[in-house]
Amino acid sequence: MLAFLTRRLLTLALTAWLATLVVFSVLEVVPGDPALLMLGTSAQPEAVAALRHQMGLDQPVPVRYVRWVGGMLRGDLGTSLTYARPVADLVAERLAITMPLALMALLLSAGIAIPLGLIAASRQGRAGDWAVMAFGQVGIAVPSFWFAILLILGFSVRLGWFSAGGFPGWAAGAGPALKALILPAVALALPEAAILARITRSAALDTLREDYVRTARAKGLARRTVLLRHVLPNALIPVATILGLQFAFLIAGAVVVENVFTLPGLGRLLYQAIGQHDLIVVQSVVVLLAVMVVLVNALVDIACAAIDPRPKVQA
Repeated sequence: MLAFLTRRLLTLALTAWLATLVVFSVLEVVPGDPALLMLGTSAQPEAVAALRHQMGLDQPVPVRYVRWVGGMLRGDLGTSLTYARPVADLVAERLAITMPLALMALLLSAGIAIPLGLIAASRQGRAGDWAVMAFGQVGIAVPSFWFAILLILGFSVRLGWFSAGGFPGWAAGAGPALKALILPAVALALPEAAILARITRSAALDTLREDYVRTARAKGLARRTVLLRHVLPNALIPVATILGLQFAFLIAGAVVVENVFTLPGLGRLLYQAIGQHDLIVVQSVVVLLAVMVVLVNALVDIACAAIDPRPKVQA
């Protein structure tokens, strides 16, 4: 187990370093002067030169990369030129919205998908199974932003139950804040629930073919008892793996949904920074999202290794 943990930590560190290298390199080869893009083509050369100096663009590329990575390791993500604030403060404020949104979407996804997957597996080839598979096909085919638009039209425009967008802030109370996140969470959760339901169905079907499940049935246990006591716990390992991957995706992939609902989350910060050519914010947020995805994946692998003895043996 110690060797497995060591390898995972080394892989995490190497992947995070490669993420910084790729992001920095990609933004370096993008055509155009970032300072000129921010100030506009009519800017005076002296103003452009001053901004280039402020951004450190007049220094050699290796020096800028080392200073950037060193600052991130110290928790210093730089200062946004658009907001005139430390990027770390902006990220902390936006994560206070994106993280609860991702958690709500993950809980909704699991709450919808796991029961549906068990129902489909227990009724293989029948109407319930076909209905769940159809839900899976539709959920995978329809993007989350389209679900977001439909939810706004149905529950905001017609019924008026929810706001069409915006966020009142946590200072307004947990109730109003969580209510503003419900529709975005549902829009994010539905495509993920469709994928997870299919994974749960496949894992449950594999478990239903095991000898101990046949023994439990032969003893006369009710189908519901067999599903909940024997099938579900043993089918949760692949489901837990997908849940971890989904959580990482929900954090990094909420850009479009946050913009549809005008939520001031991390995704919207990245979208605005790209539109405003705020290079410092773009670099820091993209690397942070990449590291969060890698970290969540590593934690999922470690959790599965702790639950399932087989990875320990392979390690």
